[in-house]
Amino acid sequence: MRDACLFHSLHEEIQVPNDSDRRAIIRFNSRDDFNRWLRLRDTLIPALPRLAYVQPLPMIHAFACPLSCAGQLASFPSVLSVEEDCKTAVVHGLPEFRRSSTIKLSGDHPYIPWGVSHIKAPLTWNRTTGDRVRVAVIDTGIDYNHPDLQHAIENGINLIHRHALPVDDNGHGTHIAGTIAASARQTGIAGVAPQASIHPVKAFDENGTAYVSDIIYGIYWCLRNRIDVVNMSFGMKHHSRALEDAVRTAYYSGMIIVASSGNDGRTSRIDYPARFPHTLSVGATNKKGQIASFSNKSKYIDIYAPGEKIVSTWLRGEYQELSGTSMATSHVSGVVALLLSANRKLTPRKIKSILRRNASRIASKRLVSSETGELNAYRSVKSAL
Repeated sequence: MRDACLFHSLHEEIQVPNDSDRRAIIRFNSRDDFNRWLRLRDTLIPALPRLAYVQPLPMIHAFACPLSCAGQLASFPSVLSVEEDCKTAVVHGLPEFRRSSTIKLSGDHPYIPWGVSHIKAPLTWNRTTGDRVRVAVIDTGIDYNHPDLQHAIENGINLIHRHALPVDDNGHGTHIAGTIAASARQTGIAGVAPQASIHPVKAFDENGTAYVSDIIYGIYWCLRNRIDVVNMSFGMKHHSRALEDAVRTAYYSGMIIVASSGNDGRTSRIDYPARFPHTLSVGATNKKGQIASFSNKSKYIDIYAPGEKIVSTWLRGEYQELSGTSMATSHVSGVVALLLSANRKLTPRKIKSILRRNASRIASKRLVSSETGELNAYRSVKSAL
């Protein structure tokens, strides 16, 4: 009876989407509590139609829903916590999106961007190309018609419009996907792992913003679809216990999550989710092999990779040059795909160790930790083999 009362109270507090930006994540003490609530919600929807807006998050035994206020929800015995469902961004005014006009490629052969060459990825392609490795890009979607990506695109999900394809209406996700797995036949660009599969998970809207709950559901989708690598080229300043628990669950299932450290040029602090210990956290370097001026620097960063003036795929079949730790992260995801294609027995912990141990020396005096180096695909793949 008390659970039914809670749902009646919840129904009164739920705001119809677009009426309010306020959302909450309601977590339960156990899987049994969550399943009991889920069954009760389904029973009550005909009488309480706003409960249809309550989104289950099975991975962390939680619901996400639009709320005017949390009310007395946290006082119910089966409720563990009520957390604000905050927004995060892939853009947020970062240097990577201060872009000029699209790039025009010339020549009658594939173009290898400087970052792909710098980490020595082409030297590994006679041994591994990322074949049969499934990489999810939780981002703004993907350009399904881009000629350099059509070979790589596999099933995905659109968490903004659930019944639509995860089509990119921003550009960021397409750029990330290109660095990971672009493959040009004659003209176009080559990515780090040109035979890897890309699974677009559109959690971010056209403005490059997403709710934490949609990112969590995206991770859950990846888990159910046996994704090997998850690229998270976004960041937020605040800690989310719900997101951390989702990342931890994915890690212990064997999934490798690669996350960008942020573009604030700060020392000793990095963004979430890169700050979670169960991610591969990435900083950015420039063409000189130095830490990029915009990149955060910290002992929490596992590896640095090329992130300045990176050319990759863009909307409408075009190409764009962007800078940011987002771009560095996609290089690392590509190398992880190369490693897994070469050796499927590698665990997330082992992959992190291989990348760190075989990294190149950073040509910078501003390095926070002498143990952190720059991504080296050739040495890492050689070690994995």
